[in-house]
Amino acid sequence: MANHKSAEKRARQNTKARLRNKMYRTRVKTLTKEVLHSIDEGSPEQTQEVLIKAIRAIDKARSHGPYHRKTASRKISRLSRLAAKSQAGGSV
Repeated sequence: MANHKSAEKRARQNTKARLRNKMYRTRVKTLTKEVLHSIDEGSPEQTQEVLIKAIRAIDKARSHGPYHRKTASRKISRLSRLAAKSQAGGSV
């Protein structure tokens, strides 16, 4: 464990940051699964609605740190492409 006052504070900060990052990543994963589920159900309105929520969550996670900007962009692109393909009538 930490021996200096500054190291103890850093450990506390790291714990808070880890939990905050975990919250953002978990939210992104949950919304991604919701998008995939709504694509499987085949309801375009619900898919679009959940897709917008997922994109917002990914952008927020990117701005707060857990995801690199290119990782966030890749996730958004893949989800959007799947949603567009499902609405066009293609198989997923």
